[in-house]
Amino acid sequence: MCAVLEICVRTYYKYRDIEDKDYYDYLIIKEIFDDSKGTYGYRRITEGLLIKYGVIINHKKVRRIMNKYYIKPNYIKKKQNQAYKIIEENVKSNLVNRNFNADRLNKIWCTDITYLIFGNKRAYLSTIIDLYDRKVVAHVICKINNNQLVINTLKEALAKQKDVTGLIIHSDQGYQYTSFEYKAICESNGITISMSRKGNPLDNSPMESFYSLLKKETLHNNNITSLQEYIILVEDWLIFYNTTRLKSKK
Repeated sequence: MCAVLEICVRTYYKYRDIEDKDYYDYLIIKEIFDDSKGTYGYRRITEGLLIKYGVIINHKKVRRIMNKYYIKPNYIKKKQNQAYKIIEENVKSNLVNRNFNADRLNKIWCTDITYLIFGNKRAYLSTIIDLYDRKVVAHVICKINNNQLVINTLKEALAKQKDVTGLIIHSDQGYQYTSFEYKAICESNGITISMSRKGNPLDNSPMESFYSLLKKETLHNNNITSLQEYIILVEDWLIFYNTTRLKSKK
């Protein structure tokens, strides 16, 4: 062991039984990171610690521990193309303000996109949920993450609802939600757009919690062998979620 680590025997025995003061923080940070399928950076993990455990850890400490234990998200390089840029003039104020209780259907919808990752392949799930009963209003799974993914999800939701006048739809400030097409469809249907503040996932925590639950009860509990099998499992789970599973409004 000492030869492999390239240390002397005396040093090995000196530090062998000394507990790493960061170890227990590392364990919960790693759990949040794994729940995100390796996509969260230190800021989102800091928010996740508060959501899941009620634990407040300074973001600088989270970043230090992630660097220490080589926890690093794998991001996809996006093309530097106008289609992938946020249109600042279409960014809207946060009208929900973390008040996630609705007293009727079609009062507040929340929406977001998440990765479905298996091996080196991935798909994207776009979902809209109603905050009144926390049921899925619409969802679309696609191999490409673009404006059309969000537009198709919104159109599917509108096709199922007769009257959405006065509805608020809440999202983050992703480029898909600041597109002119998304804005036009919402406004033409009497829907008011609301957006989380930049870098504040807690502003859309119902979607964060929903996606965390979905992944725990699909990917983590089954022996999946392919991305397509994972997608089928997610589709089945969404039916179960809407029809059978008990929901919490916390």
